[in-house]
Amino acid sequence: MDGSQPAPRPGVVVGVLAVAGIVAALMQTLIVPLIGALPTLLHTSADNASWAVTATLLAAAVTTPAIGRLADLYGKKRMLLVCTVPLVAGSVVCATAGSLAPMIVGRGLQGMGSGMIPIGISILRDLLPPERLGAGIALISSSLGIGGALGLPISAAVAQHANWHVLFWAAGVLSLIVAGLVQALIPAVPPRATGRFDVPGALGLGAGLVCLLLAISKGADWGWGSGTTLGLFGVAVVVLLIWGWWELRCASPLVDLRVTARGQVLLTNAASVVVGFAMYAAALITPQLLQLPKATGYGLGQSMQAAGLWMAPAGLMMMLVSPFGAKLSAARTPKTTLVVGSLVIAAGYGSSVALMGSVWGLLAVSIVINSGVALAYGAMPALIMGAVPLSETGSANSFNTLMRSIGTTLSAAVVGVVLSHMTTHLGAFTLPSREGFRTGMLIGCGVAVVAAAVAACIPLRRSAAGTDAGAPNDVTPVPAQAGEGH
Repeated sequence: MDGSQPAPRPGVVVGVLAVAGIVAALMQTLIVPLIGALPTLLHTSADNASWAVTATLLAAAVTTPAIGRLADLYGKKRMLLVCTVPLVAGSVVCATAGSLAPMIVGRGLQGMGSGMIPIGISILRDLLPPERLGAGIALISSSLGIGGALGLPISAAVAQHANWHVLFWAAGVLSLIVAGLVQALIPAVPPRATGRFDVPGALGLGAGLVCLLLAISKGADWGWGSGTTLGLFGVAVVVLLIWGWWELRCASPLVDLRVTARGQVLLTNAASVVVGFAMYAAALITPQLLQLPKATGYGLGQSMQAAGLWMAPAGLMMMLVSPFGAKLSAARTPKTTLVVGSLVIAAGYGSSVALMGSVWGLLAVSIVINSGVALAYGAMPALIMGAVPLSETGSANSFNTLMRSIGTTLSAAVVGVVLSHMTTHLGAFTLPSREGFRTGMLIGCGVAVVAAAVAACIPLRRSAAGTDAGAPNDVTPVPAQAGEGH
């Protein structure tokens, strides 16, 4: 490619990146229908089988900030293509796995591909005109929900009617298709950042995050007061403090903490943690309510496949709502959209008090919550990119994605503790009680209100003209250049 070629077509760019985001998000929910059967399929215990889920979370959290920084330094298209490599490799490893170890390796590789989503969002700032940017950001952000919505029913149907390995072969094929689309249709843009990659910073952040997220996600199994859990928390604090000290003194840091400390970036990231927490509470509670037997008095008695189909409309609603979020951000600011989205999430959780007793009611609750998530997830990258230099959009968006991941991990831990302590008995089985589910929903409501309060305090950066710079309006689309991704 050279500079004489026509400018990128915004619709094509957004479409390809949305497909890439959907495929990356599919990897998160692909394994959900198999969780109960994994101990049998992999000839291991239930506790050990859970590492097939944890490995993806840890790999995504550890590698996403590094991938974002590499995208700024060496080119976003190049790193989009790099992200497809572990997606394909991980899918093939899982597709051929017959025991736990290769499954964990494959799921970890699939998690490394999650960096595709924040890079896809950041490259929009380089390729789209300002008037198309907000809608593009919103749509790609909503791909998280679309991927999850499609993944559950499809993977449940495949797992029920075919060999489970087919799921991962299909994931590998989809990843190859994404690589071809990116190579053929996404223009290369010159790297914006200069300097070297901060290897000590990447290792330090990775080590700190592994300790922190392991302690949070496994604390309930190991015991919150156990030496292992407390030791991991302690090591995480020490390592992350040393990492922060290093980043402030590094000439080319992995994460520019001075930029991150700006009010608009800092509070957006804080809101992202809380919104991630609020969003994930419903993702944990809804499928359980749908699948518990009706004999409990509150379970809705749906099969895994039926539950996936009931949850699909809520995920697809994110795609329908995202354009409205972009219009609200353009008319007001992304800050307004984030506040409104958080309040919509809170309203959805609040409505569960009256609606969680029926399948249709729970569907309505999920649709309202996911509509709020679509608004919030579309606003957060716009706020981040409106406050950071063009040379740091990949790194800043990836760090924001990490903040959401921390929120979802905290949500899994807190809601898990609530459901495990508020139980009832059905024959020989101990199950979460109606009060436990209701408490989890009310926690989600309260946390969403907190998210709205944090978002309301975000100080929008002022541009030279004195107007609010809540969205990345300083976009200058650049022509495709030679030398990246070819």
